[in-house]
Amino acid sequence: MEWPKLTLDQLGSVSRGRSKHRPRNDESLFGGDYPFIQTGDVKKAGLHLTDFEETYNEQGLAQSKLWNPETLCITIAANIADTSILGIKACFPDSIMGFIANPNKADVRFVKYSFDILQKRCQAMALGATQDNLSWEKLAKIKFSIPPLPIQQKIASILSTYDTLIENNTKRIRLLEQMAENLYKEWFVRFRFPGHENVEMENGLPKGWKVERLGDWGICLETGSRPKGGVDDSLAEGMPSFGAEVIKNLAEFDYHSVKLIPIEFYRKLKRGKNTGNDILLYKDGAYIGKVTLFRDDFPFKEYSINEHVFFISPNNVSYKNYIYFTLHQKEYFLLMQNLNRNAAQPGLSQQDIFRIKMTIPDEDIIKEFNSEIEPLLISIFSYAKQNTLLTRQRDLLLPRLMSGKLEVMVR
Repeated sequence: MEWPKLTLDQLGSVSRGRSKHRPRNDESLFGGDYPFIQTGDVKKAGLHLTDFEETYNEQGLAQSKLWNPETLCITIAANIADTSILGIKACFPDSIMGFIANPNKADVRFVKYSFDILQKRCQAMALGATQDNLSWEKLAKIKFSIPPLPIQQKIASILSTYDTLIENNTKRIRLLEQMAENLYKEWFVRFRFPGHENVEMENGLPKGWKVERLGDWGICLETGSRPKGGVDDSLAEGMPSFGAEVIKNLAEFDYHSVKLIPIEFYRKLKRGKNTGNDILLYKDGAYIGKVTLFRDDFPFKEYSINEHVFFISPNNVSYKNYIYFTLHQKEYFLLMQNLNRNAAQPGLSQQDIFRIKMTIPDEDIIKEFNSEIEPLLISIFSYAKQNTLLTRQRDLLLPRLMSGKLEVMVR
């Protein structure tokens, strides 16, 4: 049975977010109690959006609008046709559309999954001469295949089961990550490590600790490469090649963004191949200085990096976790951003990284730190692997359910 095709405004109400004040980034608007959602927040969210980086104050709210939970956020600029359902009351700017489903006609989750299917088409429609933008005029022309409401609800219930598990795992990951971060700061920022009461301080550091440049202390640093002409997006088989797009939060990985290089090219690479436990540093571009950590077979057992990323490996592997959490601190991110601003050419060189100074704790303390941090990291990456599997399973079901090829039974 072929489902009728309806436009968005036939399924509920649609309007743009509001941010009347100019300039939009005026500091006087921010720092209050009202969540302010931006396109990047929508892109990072799953089925439901609850995390945000900015807040409006009363002045910000006065020139905006507070949207209720269950509003579908649709990005129409920057990231095109990313969607997520508000799980909180929040404001958002006019680069985001808000859709409120008519409860007698549409399940908002089904509409969100419809956008997941049609995102590439939306992106093609948004292509413009200067800046890509999905205007309401363009959005209003898109027709969605809409089954009867009970079928919508059943399909949305099946798919959202996967997304709910993914969201719960992600919350666990972030909680464990915060526990690991707190442990690092307690030991190496506040110096409240086990036995600290019996350790003397010298020049502001526990006795026996020292400050050394990374290049003098002993780390390996290498970058990778891609085939001439870049990555061929049409490759159906090959080896993963990672760039800036994978430098995300700990254990966060989007397999949709994986780029492949020919297996023959990968085999000939003399540098830039993973060792199984890697610190990755983004060396040029918008987020210079961001780091992430991959372990064992997450996200793949074999992969390489391109020329925009550094692998960082300590000669003494027991310091790997410590180095990751140190470089992850905001002060090091800002330091590397500053190194880039002062460079003759944009980007971080090997020498820039080698000159960075880092506190080197006593190795016995590092061993104790690893015994405490390893169980947290094992759990974090176990949940991350579950999320990858759940995401793949959901994505296999998504087109079959949304097209009607896989029928659902409604009681």
